[in-house]
Amino acid sequence: MSEPVGVIAARLPHPPSPHGPVMLMYHAVHPQDRRPAWPWAVSLASFERQLDFLQASGYDTPTVSELLAAPDRLRRRTAVITFDDGYADNVEAAGALQRRGMRATWYMVSGSIGRAPEWPFDGRPAGRLMDAAELRALQDAGMEIGSHSASHRRMTELDPQAQLREAVASKSDLEDLLGTEVHSFAYPYGAVDAACAAAVREAGYRSACTTDPGWMLRDGDPFRLRRLTVFNHDTLGTFRRKLVFASHDVNWLHLARYWARRAVQRVTGRG
Repeated sequence: MSEPVGVIAARLPHPPSPHGPVMLMYHAVHPQDRRPAWPWAVSLASFERQLDFLQASGYDTPTVSELLAAPDRLRRRTAVITFDDGYADNVEAAGALQRRGMRATWYMVSGSIGRAPEWPFDGRPAGRLMDAAELRALQDAGMEIGSHSASHRRMTELDPQAQLREAVASKSDLEDLLGTEVHSFAYPYGAVDAACAAAVREAGYRSACTTDPGWMLRDGDPFRLRRLTVFNHDTLGTFRRKLVFASHDVNWLHLARYWARRAVQRVTGRG
Protein backbone atom coordinates (compact mmCIF):
# COMPACT_ATOMS: atom_id res chain seq x y z
CA MET A 1 0.00 0.00 0.00
CA SER A 2 1.46 3.37 -0.96
CA GLU A 3 0.57 6.66 0.64
CA PRO A 4 1.70 10.30 0.45
CA VAL A 5 3.88 11.63 3.22
CA GLY A 6 1.17 14.11 4.15
CA VAL A 7 -1.13 11.56 5.83
CA ILE A 8 -0.91 9.72 9.13
CA ALA A 9 2.75 8.75 8.81
CA ALA A 10 3.74 12.41 8.40
CA ARG A 11 2.23 13.20 11.81
CA LEU A 12 4.67 10.98 13.64
CA PRO A 13 6.84 12.93 16.08
CA HIS A 14 10.26 13.38 14.62
CA PRO A 15 12.70 15.02 17.02
CA PRO A 16 16.26 13.72 17.30
CA SER A 17 15.80 10.26 18.79
CA PRO A 18 16.94 9.63 22.37
CA HIS A 19 18.03 6.24 21.01
CA GLY A 20 20.61 7.86 18.73
CA PRO A 21 21.13 7.63 14.96
CA VAL A 22 19.75 5.19 12.43
CA MET A 23 21.82 3.63 9.67
CA LEU A 24 20.31 2.78 6.28
CA MET A 25 21.53 -0.03 4.03
CA TYR A 26 21.25 0.07 0.23
CA HIS A 27 22.68 -2.15 -2.47
CA ALA A 28 21.82 -1.43 -6.11
CA VAL A 29 20.16 1.73 -7.44
CA HIS A 30 18.57 1.26 -10.86
CA PRO A 31 18.29 4.26 -13.20
CA GLN A 32 14.78 3.34 -14.38
CA ASP A 33 11.81 4.88 -12.57
CA ARG A 34 10.22 1.52 -11.84
CA ARG A 35 10.47 -1.02 -9.06
CA PRO A 36 13.47 -3.32 -9.63
CA ALA A 37 12.87 -7.06 -9.37
CA TRP A 38 15.64 -7.65 -6.82
CA PRO A 39 14.30 -6.87 -3.32
CA TRP A 40 17.57 -5.14 -2.30
CA ALA A 41 17.54 -2.71 -5.23
CA VAL A 42 15.66 0.59 -5.47
CA SER A 43 14.98 2.88 -8.40
CA LEU A 44 17.03 6.05 -8.66
CA ALA A 45 13.83 8.10 -8.54
CA SER A 46 12.80 6.43 -5.28
CA PHE A 47 16.28 6.92 -3.83
CA GLU A 48 16.21 10.62 -4.69
CA ARG A 49 12.78 11.04 -3.07
CA GLN A 50 14.19 9.45 0.08
CA LEU A 51 17.20 11.78 0.04
CA ASP A 52 14.92 14.79 -0.45
CA PHE A 53 12.86 13.69 2.53
CA LEU A 54 15.96 13.32 4.72
CA GLN A 55 17.20 16.74 3.66
CA ALA A 56 13.84 18.45 4.15
CA SER A 57 13.53 16.84 7.60
CA GLY A 58 16.90 18.19 8.72
CA TYR A 59 18.81 14.93 8.88
CA ASP A 60 22.58 14.97 9.19
CA THR A 61 24.12 12.29 6.94
CA PRO A 62 27.73 11.71 8.00
CA THR A 63 29.82 8.73 7.00
CA VAL A 64 30.12 5.89 9.49
CA SER A 65 33.60 6.90 10.63
CA GLU A 66 32.67 10.59 10.86
CA LEU A 67 29.81 9.78 13.20
CA LEU A 68 31.80 7.47 15.45
CA ALA A 69 34.62 10.02 15.70
CA ALA A 70 32.32 12.92 16.68
CA PRO A 71 30.10 12.22 19.72
CA ASP A 72 28.34 15.59 19.32
CA ARG A 73 26.65 14.22 16.18
CA LEU A 74 24.77 11.73 18.36
CA ARG A 75 22.56 14.56 19.61
CA ARG A 76 21.41 15.45 16.11
CA ARG A 77 18.77 13.92 13.90
CA THR A 78 21.07 11.56 12.02
CA ALA A 79 20.73 8.94 9.30
CA VAL A 80 23.93 7.24 8.18
CA ILE A 81 23.65 6.02 4.57
CA THR A 82 25.54 2.89 3.53
CA PHE A 83 25.88 0.77 0.40
CA ASP A 84 27.00 -2.86 0.29
CA ASP A 85 28.88 -4.60 -2.55
CA GLY A 86 29.54 -1.51 -4.69
CA TYR A 87 27.65 -2.08 -7.93
CA ALA A 88 28.51 0.22 -10.83
CA ASP A 89 25.01 1.75 -10.76
CA ASN A 90 25.96 3.26 -7.41
CA VAL A 91 27.81 5.99 -9.31
CA GLU A 92 24.42 7.55 -10.11
CA ALA A 93 23.43 7.28 -6.45
CA ALA A 94 26.66 9.02 -5.46
CA GLY A 95 25.84 11.85 -7.86
CA ALA A 96 22.43 12.25 -6.24
CA LEU A 97 24.10 12.51 -2.83
CA GLN A 98 26.70 15.00 -4.03
CA ARG A 99 24.08 17.29 -5.55
CA ARG A 100 22.49 17.54 -2.11
CA GLY A 101 25.71 17.90 -0.13
CA MET A 102 25.13 14.52 1.53
CA ARG A 103 27.63 11.75 2.25
CA ALA A 104 27.56 7.96 2.53
CA THR A 105 29.78 4.96 3.19
CA TRP A 106 30.42 2.26 0.58
CA TYR A 107 31.39 -1.25 1.67
CA MET A 108 33.38 -2.80 -1.18
CA VAL A 109 34.19 -6.43 -1.92
CA SER A 110 37.84 -5.85 -2.75
CA GLY A 111 38.35 -9.02 -4.78
CA SER A 112 35.73 -7.99 -7.37
CA ILE A 113 36.50 -4.29 -7.86
CA GLY A 114 35.90 -3.35 -11.49
CA ARG A 115 34.64 -6.85 -12.30
CA ALA A 116 31.42 -8.84 -12.14
CA PRO A 117 30.75 -10.24 -8.65
CA GLU A 118 32.21 -13.68 -8.03
CA TRP A 119 29.71 -14.75 -5.38
CA PRO A 120 26.55 -16.75 -6.30
CA PHE A 121 23.89 -14.98 -8.34
CA ASP A 122 20.59 -14.46 -6.47
CA GLY A 123 18.93 -11.92 -8.73
CA ARG A 124 21.48 -9.20 -7.94
CA PRO A 125 22.77 -6.92 -10.72
CA ALA A 126 24.76 -8.88 -13.29
CA GLY A 127 27.18 -6.07 -14.19
CA ARG A 128 30.49 -5.10 -12.64
CA LEU A 129 31.31 -3.43 -9.38
CA MET A 130 32.72 0.09 -9.35
CA ASP A 131 36.33 0.32 -10.46
CA ALA A 132 39.37 1.96 -8.87
CA ALA A 133 38.88 5.33 -10.58
CA GLU A 134 35.23 5.49 -9.51
CA LEU A 135 36.12 4.67 -5.91
CA ARG A 136 38.82 7.34 -5.83
CA ALA A 137 36.31 9.84 -7.19
CA LEU A 138 33.88 8.93 -4.41
CA GLN A 139 36.57 9.41 -1.82
CA ASP A 140 37.54 12.78 -3.33
CA ALA A 141 33.88 13.81 -3.05
CA GLY A 142 33.88 13.16 0.72
CA MET A 143 32.45 9.65 0.71
CA GLU A 144 33.89 6.85 2.84
CA ILE A 145 35.09 3.55 1.38
CA GLY A 146 34.95 0.59 3.74
CA SER A 147 35.46 -3.14 3.39
CA HIS A 148 32.89 -5.85 2.70
CA SER A 149 35.59 -8.55 2.84
CA ALA A 150 37.82 -9.83 0.04
CA SER A 151 35.47 -12.41 -1.47
CA HIS A 152 31.97 -11.91 0.02
CA ARG A 153 32.12 -15.30 1.72
CA ARG A 154 29.93 -15.86 4.78
CA MET A 155 32.50 -15.33 7.51
CA THR A 156 30.70 -17.42 10.13
CA GLU A 157 31.39 -20.46 7.92
CA LEU A 158 35.16 -19.84 7.86
CA ASP A 159 37.80 -20.89 10.36
CA PRO A 160 39.44 -18.11 12.42
CA GLN A 161 42.52 -17.91 10.18
CA ALA A 162 40.37 -17.55 7.04
CA GLN A 163 38.22 -14.90 8.74
CA LEU A 164 41.32 -12.88 9.52
CA ARG A 165 42.66 -13.29 5.98
CA GLU A 166 39.39 -11.98 4.50
CA ALA A 167 39.47 -8.91 6.71
CA VAL A 168 43.21 -8.19 6.39
CA ALA A 169 43.44 -8.74 2.62
CA SER A 170 40.50 -6.48 1.88
CA LYS A 171 41.78 -3.71 4.13
CA SER A 172 45.25 -3.87 2.59
CA ASP A 173 43.98 -3.91 -1.01
CA LEU A 174 41.61 -1.00 -0.46
CA GLU A 175 44.23 1.06 1.32
CA ASP A 176 46.71 0.48 -1.52
CA LEU A 177 44.05 1.55 -4.03
CA LEU A 178 42.85 4.62 -2.12
CA GLY A 179 46.05 5.77 -0.47
CA THR A 180 44.33 6.19 2.89
CA GLU A 181 43.42 4.08 5.90
CA VAL A 182 40.21 2.03 5.80
CA HIS A 183 38.43 2.07 9.16
CA SER A 184 35.05 0.38 8.67
CA PHE A 185 33.79 -3.08 7.71
CA ALA A 186 30.45 -4.71 6.90
CA TYR A 187 29.94 -8.44 7.42
CA PRO A 188 28.88 -10.21 4.19
CA TYR A 189 25.23 -11.32 4.45
CA GLY A 190 25.23 -9.73 7.89
CA ALA A 191 26.57 -13.00 9.29
CA VAL A 192 28.55 -12.37 12.47
CA ASP A 193 29.56 -14.13 15.65
CA ALA A 194 32.13 -13.45 18.33
CA ALA A 195 34.96 -14.96 16.28
CA CYS A 196 34.12 -12.80 13.23
CA ALA A 197 34.00 -9.64 15.29
CA ALA A 198 37.33 -10.53 16.91
CA ALA A 199 38.95 -11.10 13.51
CA VAL A 200 37.72 -7.77 12.17
CA ARG A 201 38.98 -5.97 15.26
CA GLU A 202 42.35 -7.74 15.04
CA ALA A 203 42.64 -6.73 11.37
CA GLY A 204 42.68 -3.09 12.48
CA TYR A 205 39.18 -1.86 11.71
CA ARG A 206 37.40 0.49 14.11
CA SER A 207 33.80 -0.51 13.36
CA ALA A 208 31.70 -3.15 11.62
CA CYS A 209 28.08 -3.30 10.47
CA THR A 210 25.54 -6.09 10.73
CA THR A 211 22.20 -6.32 8.95
CA ASP A 212 20.28 -6.54 12.23
CA PRO A 213 17.59 -3.83 12.38
CA GLY A 214 17.36 -1.33 15.20
CA TRP A 215 19.03 1.86 16.36
CA MET A 216 22.57 1.98 15.02
CA LEU A 217 24.29 2.01 18.43
CA ARG A 218 21.72 -0.09 20.30
CA ASP A 219 24.26 -2.75 21.35
CA GLY A 220 26.92 -0.29 22.47
CA ASP A 221 29.47 -2.19 20.37
CA PRO A 222 31.17 -0.54 17.35
CA PHE A 223 31.62 -4.01 15.83
CA ARG A 224 27.89 -4.78 15.90
CA LEU A 225 26.34 -1.67 14.39
CA ARG A 226 22.71 -2.13 13.34
CA ARG A 227 21.18 -1.10 10.02
CA LEU A 228 17.76 -0.71 8.44
CA THR A 229 17.44 -2.24 4.99
CA VAL A 230 15.75 -0.14 2.31
CA PHE A 231 13.82 -2.55 0.05
CA ASN A 232 12.35 -2.18 -3.42
CA HIS A 233 8.80 -2.13 -2.00
CA ASP A 234 9.39 0.71 0.49
CA THR A 235 7.17 3.74 -0.06
CA LEU A 236 8.04 7.15 1.31
CA GLY A 237 5.61 6.38 4.13
CA THR A 238 7.27 3.12 5.16
CA PHE A 239 10.66 4.78 4.77
CA ARG A 240 9.65 7.50 7.25
CA ARG A 241 8.23 4.97 9.71
CA LYS A 242 11.46 2.99 9.58
CA LEU A 243 13.33 6.13 10.59
CA VAL A 244 10.94 6.81 13.49
CA PHE A 245 10.76 3.25 14.85
CA ALA A 246 14.19 1.92 13.73
CA SER A 247 12.36 -1.21 12.70
CA HIS A 248 11.27 -3.15 9.63
CA ASP A 249 7.93 -3.84 11.33
CA VAL A 250 6.19 -0.65 10.23
CA ASN A 251 2.84 -1.84 8.89
CA TRP A 252 -0.39 -0.03 9.71
CA LEU A 253 -1.18 -2.34 12.65
CA HIS A 254 2.15 -1.39 14.22
CA LEU A 255 1.35 2.29 13.63
CA ALA A 256 -2.10 1.93 15.20
CA ARG A 257 -0.56 0.33 18.29
CA TYR A 258 1.91 3.21 18.50
CA TRP A 259 -0.87 5.82 18.49
CA ALA A 260 -2.80 3.80 21.08
CA ARG A 261 0.23 3.81 23.40
CA ARG A 262 0.65 7.55 22.88
CA ALA A 263 -3.01 8.12 23.77
CA VAL A 264 -2.62 6.12 26.99
CA GLN A 265 0.54 8.08 27.87
CA ARG A 266 -1.28 11.39 27.42
CA VAL A 267 -4.19 10.24 29.60
CA THR A 268 -1.93 8.94 32.35
CA GLY A 269 0.44 11.89 32.14
CA ARG A 270 3.43 9.72 31.20
CA GLY A 271 3.83 10.92 27.60
